[in-house]
Parts: sequence; C-alpha cells; structure tokens
Amino acid sequence: MSNHSQDPLLLDHEYDGIRELDNKLPRWWVWLFYITIIFSAIYLAYYHVVKAGPLSAGEYTAEMKLGNELKSAAMGKFEAGIPALQPAADPVVLEGGRQIYTKFCAPCHRADGGGLVGPNLTDDYWIHGSKYADTVTVIWNGVPAKGMITWKSTLKPDEIQAVASYLYTLRGAKLATPGKPPENQTPVKTAPSGFE
Repeated sequence: MSNHSQDPLLLDHEYDGIRELDNKLPRWWVWLFYITIIFSAIYLAYYHVVKAGPLSAGEYTAEMKLGNELKSAAMGKFEAGIPALQPAADPVVLEGGRQIYTKFCAPCHRADGGGLVGPNLTDDYWIHGSKYADTVTVIWNGVPAKGMITWKSTLKPDEIQAVASYLYTLRGAKLATPGKPPENQTPVKTAPSGFE
C-alpha cells in the first residue's frame, strides 16, 4: 500500500497505482434504479405470473387477426364489384398498368403481349372470357391449373385494374413478330378500340 495522503473517499487498496474512489451515487439515480426494480417486479407479476395482460406476441397475433379481417372484408368488397368495373382510359393509369405488366406478366405473355408460356393477349382467342371483368377476375384469382399464380396477394386492387386496363389496349395490336397461335378456342368479338 502506498503512503498517499488519505482522502476519506478513497478506499485503502490499490492495484497498479490505481485506487478506488468510494463516491456515492446521486440520490436521483438511486431512486430511479429502485423504481425500475419495482416496475420490473410489477411487470413480471402482471404479465407472467397472473397473466392479466397479453404479451407482445399475443398483441401481435390479435393485431394480425384484426388486419386479416379488414383485408378480407376489403377483398370481398372488391370481388363483389368486379362485374361492374370498366377499363380505365387515363394515360397515367395505363402507364402504371404497363409497368406492372412489364415487371410481372411479360415473362409469360411477352413484352408485346404476343404470348410465351401464357396465351397471346393481342388476338381474339380469349380463353377465360373477353369482358373486362373476366380479365380482372383472371388476374385476381389466377389460373393455377395452367400455372398462372393468383395476383390478389401481391398486387393491390387498383394495380390489378391498371394491368387489366392496359391489357385491353393490347387487343388487336400489330406485332413485329408473330404471336403465339390461338389455343383452339372460338374467337370472341371485341368491342371497338378494345373497350366494352
């Protein structure tokens, strides 16, 4: 032990010339520490012992259930209104539909709609119906038997309407290279300019 002058706050031991200072913590800090201990005890009793309140996992489950109910109601409302939908003619909506089509649909239907794995969208041989509502329904529900996924879990209703509206502009398009041949379907009559 060294012969340093004794400060009442210094303890009587040292290590490598370092001495420990016995300084009391501020009272506000000590009370804050006590409050956190009391809070943690109450929290433990309330949520884990008595189980009077839901844990964060339970709150998440309840919120997800409520969210799914709201989503299902909105989707049901949209599905019920599909027969009354009409294709949009707004250039902004059509451009949005073209961008979505290019990103998600072109790999199967070709960028110009001529068809690859999926059918040709520019001719009059529409497999699942030629009405706008038929197109929206096919995009919404997909055609799992033919490998087309349902898009209602990926795209919003307004995005699906934008894509369906864009598809209507492809009807009767003159393709630079021949499109996929008709798939043994009876041709359907399309309305002037692709709109009904």
